[in-house]
Amino acid sequence: MTRKILLAAACLFVLPGTALAADAQEAVSEGYNWSGFYGGIGVGAGGVVHELSSPLVPGLSFNGIGGEGFFGQVTVGYDYMLSERMLLGAFADGRFGNIGTSLEVPLVGLDASINATYGFDVGLRAGYLVTPTTLAYVLGGYSWQKFRLDANPFPFTYEWSGGGYMVGAGVEAAVAGNWTLRGEYRYARFAAHDIVEGLGGPAGILDVTPSTHTFLVGLNYRPGARNGGGASFAAPAYNWSGFYVGGAFGAGAASHELASNLIPGGITFNGIGAEGVFGELSVGYDRDFGNFVGGVLVDGRYSGITTSLNVGILPISANVDADYGFDVLARVGAKLDEATLAYVLGGYSWQHFDVNFTTPGPSGSLYDWGSHGFSVGGGLEAAVSEHMTVGIEYRYSQYAKKDFLEEFGAPPGLLTDTPSFHTARLGAKYKFN
Repeated sequence: MTRKILLAAACLFVLPGTALAADAQEAVSEGYNWSGFYGGIGVGAGGVVHELSSPLVPGLSFNGIGGEGFFGQVTVGYDYMLSERMLLGAFADGRFGNIGTSLEVPLVGLDASINATYGFDVGLRAGYLVTPTTLAYVLGGYSWQKFRLDANPFPFTYEWSGGGYMVGAGVEAAVAGNWTLRGEYRYARFAAHDIVEGLGGPAGILDVTPSTHTFLVGLNYRPGARNGGGASFAAPAYNWSGFYVGGAFGAGAASHELASNLIPGGITFNGIGAEGVFGELSVGYDRDFGNFVGGVLVDGRYSGITTSLNVGILPISANVDADYGFDVLARVGAKLDEATLAYVLGGYSWQHFDVNFTTPGPSGSLYDWGSHGFSVGGGLEAAVSEHMTVGIEYRYSQYAKKDFLEEFGAPPGLLTDTPSFHTARLGAKYKFN
């Protein structure tokens, strides 16, 4: 699964960016018309976290059981320009994917999984034209998702579905002809499902409340978009070369893949889920090579991405926090116009983790560690003035395996954790020259 996620993450921006690089070199004229119907396709990746709770024990919750995967999506929508720069639209889309949790025990032939298989969203979005051909927007609406539990070799299958809400944000930019490229983050939370009752048992034993964090890269087709009648204000004059400082606000999900060689063939569980938000500061340098831009950056973040266990009736709580970290990354991008950049990035990442607990008596940190790793991803960035840009970015990060018991003298491999993250960030940068 890890290799598939890595390849999918690397391809999210690499493949569309490569295919459109030549077209991005064409000058994009003013007067692009955003009003009208459109259709689109996309691919994405992300994580799921299942929060477990029990009505039998007030205040008991575990957030959660998590996993990761990727999906495909088709979209139809309609946008209407309220003014030269403000847009309001409606959309509906359907998706099919395998974002989920897996458990493997080869010794007994057990292969179990819970996957978010297919679903749809119906929503509204409101946007602001950063340039005549680049739109920044927020969205929200109704989301529905089908989940499927499979367990072999029994075989056993159980399906359930749930409705909920979704919110998100994105950037969409014109590329070639009537096509646009968009990058979009969504958070969705679905209604609680009584899984024991669904399996034929008594009600009120165990509720499962799923939430997802996903990032999509898509292509939309807008008939007649270049026939005129759209925005005609001037795009900012922006020189991509120079040093910059930046800040970002982000959200995402993590999956801790636990493994043990305690029995022959081992046990692999992907995994323990985490979710939350974070803040990030960055410094970097870009060099403009004409149609392309290359650069390096260093960033540091403080994060609230956490796994939480609460026993409110006692009260006792425990958390696994991914609390702070940093990255050293390189990026390369193709200009969609002089003020808009589509890019991919990758490099070194480091993350600190902390296991802590709270009780009416003792409280504190049980165990903490730092882990080296890597990140890959991509984004869309657009200039709003001659010194400032805004953008959206996705990253897949994976960190080194941690052996919890080996340092205490136990044989290696009794309990290991390999964390991976799917995060999206909305940011702004200020360039000094």
